[in-house]
Amino acid sequence: MKNYKKILDKITPYKPGKPIEEVKRELSLERVIKLASNENAIPPSPAVLEAIERTARDVSRYPDGGCFYLRQALSEKLSLSADNIIFGNGSDEIIVLALRAFLDADSEVILANPTFLVYKIASQVEGACIKEIPMNNFRYDLESMLKAVTKKTKVVFIANPDNPTGTYVTDEELKSFIERVGEHVLVVIDEAYYEFAKGGDYPETLELLKREDRNILIIRTFSKAYGLAGLRIGYGLASENIIGVLNKVREPFNVNSIAQAAAIAALKDEKYLLDSVSLVLEEKKKFYNVFKSLGVEYFETKANFVLVNTKRDSEKIFECLLKEGIIVREMSAWGLKGFIRVSIGLSQENEMFFKAFAEAIK
Repeated sequence: MKNYKKILDKITPYKPGKPIEEVKRELSLERVIKLASNENAIPPSPAVLEAIERTARDVSRYPDGGCFYLRQALSEKLSLSADNIIFGNGSDEIIVLALRAFLDADSEVILANPTFLVYKIASQVEGACIKEIPMNNFRYDLESMLKAVTKKTKVVFIANPDNPTGTYVTDEELKSFIERVGEHVLVVIDEAYYEFAKGGDYPETLELLKREDRNILIIRTFSKAYGLAGLRIGYGLASENIIGVLNKVREPFNVNSIAQAAAIAALKDEKYLLDSVSLVLEEKKKFYNVFKSLGVEYFETKANFVLVNTKRDSEKIFECLLKEGIIVREMSAWGLKGFIRVSIGLSQENEMFFKAFAEAIK
């Protein structure tokens, strides 16, 4: 088959890791822990599991295409009109919808380097001209991004905090950027790790939606702090006009019924959310202390993972850890040779990582 889009020849697909069970089989391991995908280490709450079981009985029916009850629940929680919300099959789909809706053949997209790989892949599929702005000491260089904006620029991505660096843009920095960027630009603020990051000088972006003259799309997810990564459900927050445009390119029934029910239950379970955030904040300190004691460079993070510069062959580090039953993310795909990214797991899992990592870097 040769009549596909030729732009696809230039795209490197996202490479997923192997399933835990396959790693066990290949390496003859009894136990494998996955600290590679920034998932929530705490299993879903009983309330979520009950909602999943109850809803599974009706999977012969199509899901609610408008996520009516979930929209009501989230609208109430955020004190935001239901018309300002759109749901997707993970936050990734919201990214794809935004690019599908706002890009033309000669459009420009501006993003940081390194950042979440889906921004670039999805922009390439749409045939956009992509401008990658290098980070400054692993933080967003918003001034350089601003200078890169032209009349052809349609979308700017700001992952806050960023993946894979874990660094963030402050409230003052973000507001200054939005004040100066052109009104023809859609600023996509990806807050997948919002629940871990909020507080201090981290932006409360819902306030920005009050500005009708600014094109802003905030993206959040139930995959991280809410522990629903396997159900793939995320959401976008924007003006009623932008949400209306996104709904024109959204597939019908894009969010399955089990994910909707689980998300409603998750929103009500405030203890689970608090426990998830508390675990990350407490365990994060242990990561910093261990890396300091080993003399390894790391980057303080606002998310539930830590980026580490091993200053060694990171592929060999990855293999050493894998043989001990620990899966982390080797960062060559991001152009970060010598780096790994490790998710923050349960206390016992983290201790296993610390021991194996200390051996691996010798």
